[in-house]
Amino acid sequence: MDKEKKNLVEDTEEVETEEVETEEKDTEQTPQGDAPRRSNRGGRREGGPRRGGRRAPARRPKEFEERVVAINRVSKTTKGGRRLRFTALVVIGYGKGKYGYGNAKAAEVPDAIRKAIEVAKKNTFTVELVKGDTIAHEIVGRFGATRVFLKPAPEGTGVIAGGSVRAILELAGIRNVYSKVYGSRTALNVLKATDNGLRGLKRASDIKRLRGTL
Repeated sequence: MDKEKKNLVEDTEEVETEEVETEEKDTEQTPQGDAPRRSNRGGRREGGPRRGGRRAPARRPKEFEERVVAINRVSKTTKGGRRLRFTALVVIGYGKGKYGYGNAKAAEVPDAIRKAIEVAKKNTFTVELVKGDTIAHEIVGRFGATRVFLKPAPEGTGVIAGGSVRAILELAGIRNVYSKVYGSRTALNVLKATDNGLRGLKRASDIKRLRGTL
């Protein structure tokens, strides 16, 4: 019995030593700390850019600035029920006296704003600026029951205006001006009255010529 036990112990020790040796061989083939390498069948470097990939298009600088003056909700009652739509009033400005405005309607607010911008692009006007940042003379713009008074101001005064008037003056590049609104203060009416006044301004050269003839 004792001999049989000794033989069994020796056999188990030999098996364990063989398993240890095989494990050591495996570890030698794949050393610790090295991850298994992946096959590079596609010919692309790991971490590198894809060949033939599209590059992101370069961003173009904005041609103009835009400002949303007002957004209103409009409802229409039909046989199928009430339909809700939105109107957007947007002013755009290129600076140096050039500006435009547009009013559009759509089922969603982003669509209404986009349409208003397209309308504003087609409705631009350029004002001649005096000293680079103000208007040539006083003027009163009119539309319906709204009147907007505009007066040139010295450097450092700023834009003394609010709402629609401020939006159109600042985006047009006018930095020093006084303004006053009389009558109806609806955003669209005020904007149209301001536009009427700016379009009625005379050029500085015409004013000098008229003063020379008086």
